[in-house]
Amino acid sequence: MDYGPVEKRKKKGKGEKRELSMKATKNPIHAVWSWVRRQPPKVKAFLAVVTGMAALVLLRFIVHDHDNLFVAAEAVHSIGICVLIYKLMKEKTCAGLSLKSQELTAIFLAVRLYCSFVMEYDIHTILDLATLGTTLWVIFMIRFKLRASYMEDKDNFALYFVLVPCAVLAVLIHPSTSHNILNRISWALCVYLEAVSVLPQLRVMQNTKIVEPFTAHYVFALGVARFLSCAHWVLQVVDTRGRLLVALGYGLWPSMVLISEIVQTFILADFCYYYVKSVFGGQLVLRLPSGVV
Repeated sequence: MDYGPVEKRKKKGKGEKRELSMKATKNPIHAVWSWVRRQPPKVKAFLAVVTGMAALVLLRFIVHDHDNLFVAAEAVHSIGICVLIYKLMKEKTCAGLSLKSQELTAIFLAVRLYCSFVMEYDIHTILDLATLGTTLWVIFMIRFKLRASYMEDKDNFALYFVLVPCAVLAVLIHPSTSHNILNRISWALCVYLEAVSVLPQLRVMQNTKIVEPFTAHYVFALGVARFLSCAHWVLQVVDTRGRLLVALGYGLWPSMVLISEIVQTFILADFCYYYVKSVFGGQLVLRLPSGVV
C-alpha cells in the first residue's frame, strides 16, 4: 500500500519518538529519573531525605577532617558570588536578582565578622571578609550601575518579616558562653539571618516563574553550600557523640544551631530538585511550576 507524504511523515515521526523512548529506557539514569518524577510528593520527600542521609554517610567516610566541610561550604558560596559577578559584568543586567537577599547576606556576614574579631578570629574570618566584599560590590551594581534592569516590583519580600523575628529570637535564645551579652546576641542573630537570607531571592523567582541560567547556578551553589555546612555540624555532633552540643552551651541554643542549618538546607531543597531536573532535561532556562518555593 502506497502512503502519501503526510502519512509517511507521521510514520517517520512515530518511529523517531519510539527510538528516542528506547534510548531513554536504555539509559539507567534517565530511567531512574523518570521513575522519581512519577512518584507522589510524599514519596519524593522521603527519597530526598534518604538521599541526604546517604550523602552524609558518604561524606563521613570520604572527608576525614569534617571541619573542611565548613570551609568547602564557604568556598562554594564564594563561587556562587563569582557567578553573579560574571553575570553582572558580561550581561550588564541584574534581572532576576534580589537586592533584598543580597542585603540580608551582607548584614549577617557583617555581624559574623564582628563576632569573629571579638570572639574567635580564624580562617573563616578571612573567607567571610572576602565574601562580604564581593556581596557589597553586587549590591552596589544593582543599586546604582544596573538599576534600570532591577525588578523592584518582583523583589517585594518585606524584610521586617525576617529581621524582627530573628532579632527577637536572638534576644531570647543565644549562646551561654562567657562572652559579653551583646556579642552572644549578635552571634545568634547572624545564625538566624543566614538561615532565611535566601527567602527574598526565592520570592523573586517565584514571581517571575522563569529563572535564567546564571541566577539558577548561583542559587544552586547556595543550596550546595548550605548542605555542606549542615553536614559539617551534623557529622561533628556524631563524631563527638553529642559533646559538641554541650560545648556550644546549655538550653535551647545548641538545638537552634542545628535547626537553623537544617532549615537553610530544606528551604533550598525544592529549588535544587527543579534545577537538577532542568539540567538532566537539557534546558538552559529553568521554569518553576506554580507553588514551588
